[in-house]
Amino acid sequence: MRTRELGRSGLSVSALGLGCMGMSDFYGGGDEVESIANIHRAIELGVTFLDTADIYGLGQNEELVGRAIKDRRDRVVLATKFGNVRKSDGTFVGVNGKPDYVRSACEASLSRLQVDVIDLYYQHRVDPNTPIEETVGAMAGLVEAGKVRYLGLSEAAPATIRQAQKVYPIAALQTEYSLWTRDPEGELLDTVRGLGIGFVAYSPLGRGFLTAKITSLNELSDNDWRRTMPRFQQDNFPRNVELAKRISALSANNGCTPAQLALAWLLAQGRDIVPIPGTKRRGYLEENIGALDVRLTAEELAEIDTLLPPGAAAGSRYSEPGMRTINR
Repeated sequence: MRTRELGRSGLSVSALGLGCMGMSDFYGGGDEVESIANIHRAIELGVTFLDTADIYGLGQNEELVGRAIKDRRDRVVLATKFGNVRKSDGTFVGVNGKPDYVRSACEASLSRLQVDVIDLYYQHRVDPNTPIEETVGAMAGLVEAGKVRYLGLSEAAPATIRQAQKVYPIAALQTEYSLWTRDPEGELLDTVRGLGIGFVAYSPLGRGFLTAKITSLNELSDNDWRRTMPRFQQDNFPRNVELAKRISALSANNGCTPAQLALAWLLAQGRDIVPIPGTKRRGYLEENIGALDVRLTAEELAEIDTLLPPGAAAGSRYSEPGMRTINR
């Protein structure tokens, strides 16, 4: 497994990470036995950068990850997040970046994960009612206390990132980035690169769409969160299926799967970018790892840009309330 350094932080991670969210939440039911086996297989294959958050499964995902790594903690780089707040029924109620909350959220995550220190601790969303300097100041206090090693932000705007960096070095920005979400290109990527911050790309497979395996909404369970997302609704869905067909044709010519082509494209955008595709199954995990062996020529990258340019996806990536929480 090749590694990549997150910016100039000194934190080295596997070139592909593993997003664990779907093992407990949002994409239908989970299978804990298979999920833990999946995490163990990932570690065995060198995918040692694991990503979770305190709201995934209302803490259940952190607990699952904690059980999975209990006897192999020294082999993983563990990332989790705080800030998004949900009720016990799962309803999203807002974002909290107040210093007291930062400290209490970290203690709760440490307990659920059964670890003494979190390697990379992100603010999941920026709290518009709390100055970023106060939030990051509290996060820096966690580093000084030995509870966290590195700090990160998620879905933050360039101006916010610059302000945060003045308080304490930010190791990574985590934001959605893929062939159907190319929003980071331009000012956002330029900002993090200029500041020496690594970029962690979540949903690098377009929430499964870029695998070309989702051709009908009937393939999603009734409680799958994607059913509520604009890109999976109304006229947007068939238009996005057509985009997936383009990726499928390109991958066939390249001798790889659509998922591998989408990940290889993202890996080719810079060595400071680390995708964290999520999967619940070992077969898909191993398929994703195969992307590291796919080499795209300059001509192939140009062809992909032509067939899937920025803005090609139909519909926004979140519903209106969700869109208000990003890039701020």
